[in-house]
Amino acid sequence: MSHGHWTDVARAVGLLAPDGAVSSTIFAEMSALATRTGAVNLGQGFPDVDGPAHLKAAAIAAIERGDNQYPPGAGIPALLDAVATHQRRCYGLEVDPATEVLVTAGATEALAATILALAGPGDEVVTLEPFYDSYTAAIALSGATHRTIPLRPTPEGFRLEAADVEAAFSPRTRLALVNSPHNPTGTVLTADELSLIARAAIAHDAVVVTDEVYEHLTYDAQHVPMATLPGMAERTVTISSAGKTFSFTGWKVGWLHGPAELVTAVRTVKQFLTYVASGPFQHAVAVGLADEDGRTGEYVTGLARSLQERRDLLCGALTEAGFAPVVPRGTYFVVADGAGLGYEDAVDLCRDLPKRAGVVAIPVTAFCTPGGEVARQLRAYVRFTYVKHEATLEQAARGLARLGGQGRLGG
Repeated sequence: MSHGHWTDVARAVGLLAPDGAVSSTIFAEMSALATRTGAVNLGQGFPDVDGPAHLKAAAIAAIERGDNQYPPGAGIPALLDAVATHQRRCYGLEVDPATEVLVTAGATEALAATILALAGPGDEVVTLEPFYDSYTAAIALSGATHRTIPLRPTPEGFRLEAADVEAAFSPRTRLALVNSPHNPTGTVLTADELSLIARAAIAHDAVVVTDEVYEHLTYDAQHVPMATLPGMAERTVTISSAGKTFSFTGWKVGWLHGPAELVTAVRTVKQFLTYVASGPFQHAVAVGLADEDGRTGEYVTGLARSLQERRDLLCGALTEAGFAPVVPRGTYFVVADGAGLGYEDAVDLCRDLPKRAGVVAIPVTAFCTPGGEVARQLRAYVRFTYVKHEATLEQAARGLARLGGQGRLGG
């Protein structure tokens, strides 16, 4: 990679200051602030409890029986079969485990390998905006151009508009990356909204890549995989992982499936990234996805129910504090407008929150194109996570209560 290309990538992900110096991201800044102040960290979205005990036992058993060397390049056969079985059982999708499934080091590697395999200089990759930060980096590494479809706040949550979808696609569109359930907004796209993207992808002969890592963590909404829509299975690469569904984010077991020729292209790139990963954990995730005794399904159902309760607790606390939360329909996250607290810029609000409320969060502009339309529209919005112990959220709620009736710090 040339120095100039590295500079372009670093700028795309916010790692270069205007003077060219390497800078830290807002994520690193907020995490350091939480450590320094002892504030409740609602900025990072990872569980503070482990997932099902029987999956931990399966991982230990795999280690003890010696499954500790390189697994097969595509993934262990049991997990390939389990992914195909899961997609058939949950969504009615028929997937060939031998040619249409690939195991990856989490969904992040699956996304990066797919973008690098299928897009390059001269191509355009369309995402929703706000967008998960790794998308920008992978698109920049590929040399493609990043275009976006705004998710616009409405009284019914963040929604897509047909005109925005049409405007984002062009003859150069190679990929459309769709994240639903959506991080950071918690939006679960409807079948009608997905159909807008599907029609545009078909019209421009684009491949759709889906990030479905929160597929089972929805509330009062149904996740619809893009590959289930008419004409889309043959042009969709579906990506998910065990991290969010089973609360084992550190295991880094992800997967993708799609048409064999696309999966082969992605595997060609993936073999020069991690090659393989997470050998014994693949065996445990296979047990979870196969769910032959129903224990995993019971766990996931209970997790979604618990997250909905924790979502409601945090949304209530945010409302009492003077925020205007947009109630999420899925994921670990809620975004809330902080303008009612006297802040035009959520970056300033997030820097003040630890001392004002003992809480750390992330400004939504960290997930937007700097200076763009969406960043301007969401300038006062903040992202919080609720995938924490109820006691932790109650502590955060007590801190947020101190904001009620206060103006801006020093104002």
